[in-house]
Amino acid sequence: MLFNTTHFFVFLAMVLALFYALPRALRRYLLLAASYFFYGSWNYKFIALLLALTAIDYTAGLWLERFPPGAKKRAVLIGSLCANLGFLGFFKYYNFLAANLALALAKPAHSFFLDIVLPLGISFHTFQSMSYVVDVYRGEQKAVRSPIDYALYICFFPQLVAGPIVRARNFFGDLYHWQRPTADDVSRGLFLLTLGLTKKMAFADQFAQVANRYFANVAANPGMLTAWSGVGAFGLQIYFDFSGYTDMAIGMAKLLGFHFPENFRRPYLASSITDFWRRWHISLSTWLRDYLYIPLGGSRHGAWMTYRNLMLTMLLGGLWHGASWNFMIWGGYHGALLSVERMVRGGRPAGEEWDWLYPLRALLTFVLAMTGWVFFRAANLPESLHVLGQMYAGARGQVLLAPWHIGLALLALVLALGEEKRGWGERVMRAPAPAYACALALMFFCIEVFGVIDASIPFIYFQF
Repeated sequence: MLFNTTHFFVFLAMVLALFYALPRALRRYLLLAASYFFYGSWNYKFIALLLALTAIDYTAGLWLERFPPGAKKRAVLIGSLCANLGFLGFFKYYNFLAANLALALAKPAHSFFLDIVLPLGISFHTFQSMSYVVDVYRGEQKAVRSPIDYALYICFFPQLVAGPIVRARNFFGDLYHWQRPTADDVSRGLFLLTLGLTKKMAFADQFAQVANRYFANVAANPGMLTAWSGVGAFGLQIYFDFSGYTDMAIGMAKLLGFHFPENFRRPYLASSITDFWRRWHISLSTWLRDYLYIPLGGSRHGAWMTYRNLMLTMLLGGLWHGASWNFMIWGGYHGALLSVERMVRGGRPAGEEWDWLYPLRALLTFVLAMTGWVFFRAANLPESLHVLGQMYAGARGQVLLAPWHIGLALLALVLALGEEKRGWGERVMRAPAPAYACALALMFFCIEVFGVIDASIPFIYFQF
């Protein structure tokens, strides 16, 4: 059930109707059942895996709270983390490791392969569950007593598949102190739900057609302008696709009385790569900071250790995205850029001030981000190097984007600048009913005119 299908909106309408019709004591059971139904609609066999991981970390939380600091408590934490990473490693990385082992032994690449299907959203719900266990171990989160409540935290359908990664204290704060959504929550929820659908269907999927056509055969599409337009189309696709999904997730959560964190804040207006990661996939970047970068030592032990920690964090962040050398290179590329920025900046904080140099810094950051997306999208390293060669040393080529594609991109830029400097989105959500209704109507018009209905273009982050 994709978020951008009629089936899903029928499902959502039924859940909302039943949720508010049932007594409050039964609502969590409804949400749990709906979430498992949603997950099972993709592949019901993996519900057993989801239940196993839920049971392991629920039990680990209870034991961690019971044991005093010491070897037993550390053993429980390590056991829980090993179980989570073991499941994640097997399903996501076994064939990658098997292929490299076969290469090392001079055997055919598929010699040790297994027919493994990647469980939907395993990277997201695994990281979410791990954060809960670590927080209980640190004493920052009380262990959840109800297995129903914990299971709902792990499989809550709005963000189960692709985030945002929600911290336990935020989710259980909403669950245990639930309040009926205010009129403001409802208007925001509907606005974000419609905005996310517009981003996906009218923007992301339009640019996806260009990117897919280019990356289907990069050798047949030579030229600098060709490569930049193909890569640029993917950069716009992945932003609108992923931010559209999370807008819809946040909007649905608001309609149900839950409050998810912001996950994107206009990343292509960033003035540095450091700023970019403060704006892009915020729930993942803060997870990596709190549960990896800071435990490694952060910036507390001198410059070179800081650079090492940045590189390790981003390398593992790249590997989290997928089992390939390309993803590791993408992570290492961003780690190197973050390290260089830290080296140049010294001890000064990363500034985001809008001065006369800001457009140049933002343009440079955008170019660097687009360069990185080559490794993210290309099928393998040789293809990535070919695309980079065309981008920076190819012949002229031709622009793959139609004029109206460029118009969509410029419209998005204008709206992003308006939101950044004037808070347009916030103003619309708080506007009188006629203005608010016009904004919704305009988004539905964009979906009708530009919307792509193509099941072969799923949400990009569903594969992670």
